[in-house]
This record gives sequence, structure tokens and C-alpha cells, in this order.
Amino acid sequence: MSGAGTDIEAVAAANTALYDALERGDLDAMAERWLDEGVSVVHPGWPVISGRGEVMRSYALIMANTEYIQFFLTDVEVSVQGDTALVTCTENILSGGPAEADGSAGPLVGGMVVATNIFRRTEDGAWKVWAHHGSPVLLDQEDDEDEESEDDAEGGEGQPGGTTIG
Repeated sequence: MSGAGTDIEAVAAANTALYDALERGDLDAMAERWLDEGVSVVHPGWPVISGRGEVMRSYALIMANTEYIQFFLTDVEVSVQGDTALVTCTENILSGGPAEADGSAGPLVGGMVVATNIFRRTEDGAWKVWAHHGSPVLLDQEDDEDEESEDDAEGGEGQPGGTTIG
């Protein structure tokens, strides 16, 4: 069995490969990242999807309806306990719709999702996804405006004119 540092690195690499497959729209590579049975996924706003066939079908739908997607992962934490690993992260997502009629790029939309990915080590030592759960991060505009007002009143960290960076 490999050492803890090596396991953490291997799980982190498996997690990155999962997102790389989705960015490329490569369903075969995505399927290689998942266990053969007992898997589940919760996409933001979707119900629980169980079973390998249904999970892969959900990713096929996402890939078919997404012209462009890129993930910037932050706050990545990896924990390994025996043959099970937990990865939590924030998915900072940039996605785009279909190209415009003139051939130019479609509109880009940003979003933020907190995700939990659970991996299991297989008999051949590979780390495969057992479950993925993503929840959207809802930013409260009212709270942001309140913070700006407080910063302005206190001579806070904003730009000239009171616009807060961050």
C-alpha cells in the first residue's frame, strides 16, 4: 500500500482528471473515472441520480447542452482514510452557450458550486469516483451592499468612489 502523501497526490490527480474530462466533453474519459457500480451524483438543482448508467447519462446531457465549460478549483481539501478518500472544493465555473449566428462565441456565464467528491481505491490501485455532490453557492447581494456601505463609512478597503474589490 502506498504512503499517505502519495495517496493524497493520487486522489488529487484523479479529481483533476474528472474535471478535465468534463471540460473536454469526453464522456469516455469521464466514464473511466467512475466506479462500475453503486455510484451516485447530485448536480446543483437536480435530484439524486443513482446507478452508473443514469450517472453517465446525466453527464452526457450536460456535455450535449454545454458549448463551453471551464472549472477553476479552489479551496481543495483531500482526506484519505484507508481505501476511501474525500475531496471538497469550490468549483468556480465559466460556461458558455451556443455560438452566435455570426459565428462569434456565445454568452459566458460564471457560477460557483461547492462540491464533495468521494473516491474509492479499486483492486488495481486506481482511485475512482463513488459519489459527487454539488451545491450552488448563492451570493446575497443585500449583504454585499451592506458591507460596501460599512466600508465606505469607515474609509474601508474599497476603490475611490466606494466600490469594494473582492
